[in-house]
This record gives sequence, structure tokens and C-alpha cells, in this order.
Amino acid sequence: QVQLVQSGGGSVQAGGSLNLSCTAPSYIFRSCEMGYYRQAPGKGLEWVSWISTGVTSTEYADSVQGRFTISRENAKNTLYLKLNSLKPEGTAIYYCAKGICTIPLNWVPPGQGTQVTVSS
Repeated sequence: QVQLVQSGGGSVQAGGSLNLSCTAPSYIFRSCEMGYYRQAPGKGLEWVSWISTGVTSTEYADSVQGRFTISRENAKNTLYLKLNSLKPEGTAIYYCAKGICTIPLNWVPPGQGTQVTVSS
């Protein structure tokens, strides 16, 4: 089964920083927009950020705008999310996922998720 593989995350105090990474098979990564979602304890899924295939466009949820930075390195088939100035409400499981693709693809499940815990 096609897999998006995540790494990074961990525990940090409020105000700290963490890095998340996500790799995908090249035929997916180089053809698809990519993004991150998160799910806080007891809450629903929340979209966090998105980046275009060509690295020309990014978007962020208002809740993370100015603090998180999404990037991608197509040569390494790797997506990154830099989390700065973390707040306790940023505690969640973060998932990477593909978005719209330039080639037809079957459904690809999101990454396995990575835990981010922010203590006050």
C-alpha cells in the first residue's frame, strides 16, 4: 500500500519549536499538492497548511499563520512543517496528506500521524 511516512514531532514547552517531515513516493510527491492536518484531543480534524506542487503557493490556517512554515523539497520527496512559537492548543496529532494532483491517482491514505505536545 502506498504510504506517506512521517517523522518529527515530540514534546516542547510553550514558545518552543518543532519540525515535522513527511516523505512520499516520488510519483505522488512530485505530482500533488501536499498539506498538514491536525487533531487535538477530543476535537475534530483541523486543516493546518497547504503547499502547491510547484512550491509557488502556500496557505495557512489563521490559528497558525505567522508561526508555522510549510515547505517541500521535491528532489527528496519530502514535505516539511516548521512549528514555531508553539502554544498549548497546538497539542495534537499532525497528519500529512496529499491534495490535488496533476495525474490521476487512487486514494492515498494520510501519513501515520505524529504527536506534538506543548506544555504551558
